[in-house]
Amino acid sequence: MQASEVPRAVAAAISTASAFDLTVDDAIVLQDANRLVLRLMPCDVVARVAPMAHQGGSAELEVEVARRLAKTDSPVAALEPRVEPRAYVRDGFATSMWTHYDPVPSRVLTPADYAHLLERLHAGMRQIDITTPHFMDRVAETEQWVASRDVTPELADADRELFANTLGNLRRSIADRGAAEQLLHGEPHPWNVLSTKNGRLFIDFENTVRGPVEFDLAWVPQEVSERYPDADQELVGDGRGLVIAIVAACHWRDPQPRQATFE
Repeated sequence: MQASEVPRAVAAAISTASAFDLTVDDAIVLQDANRLVLRLMPCDVVARVAPMAHQGGSAELEVEVARRLAKTDSPVAALEPRVEPRAYVRDGFATSMWTHYDPVPSRVLTPADYAHLLERLHAGMRQIDITTPHFMDRVAETEQWVASRDVTPELADADRELFANTLGNLRRSIADRGAAEQLLHGEPHPWNVLSTKNGRLFIDFENTVRGPVEFDLAWVPQEVSERYPDADQELVGDGRGLVIAIVAACHWRDPQPRQATFE
């Protein structure tokens, strides 16, 4: 989030929490990326705050996915039970409220355990029906970034061509496989797994998409994806190539793009 937006985002989160009689004397920044994640004290609520101009819609999607997954046996972080589960809009920001989990010491998450955790998540996601973007929408959005010198002004022509060819080739290779698709987390990498007294829990469903499970597996370490039952490892490899290209393209984007982007 741009530095100039942070004070307004914090104020929007505090105002939203206060409207539900949740006492807020302090807001501790836990993460500042495309959205701001705050721990509001002393009510001890985690607020995720997104600018409506770019991520407002994904905030609503994230809340709805988490709300529905809570009714399944899925390893997911819970929404804050003291407020209605939705995204609240104030001053151009969408704020959602979540349960805070104190981190607990835990044994190392082994590749086999990580794969099983992701299996459980995917099983829960197959039980819910919700309209989401397709994972290829994200690829198409990235291709637009690469094609636009306004969005990626510092990307050299040779690198721009390499990005475009890589994305196009991988997109066609994956489409040709015709793999089965389902609802996915979208970015189930290790930074989106919490260690809590309730066990390991996934967070951050803002990039939920529909696609083959191999796209999710492309975000986790190779030793994890290799332990996921019946996964097409060649498809995982193609997905991993897409992930690398998407992440790399993000680094070339202009910090103030002229249009909303899929994040």
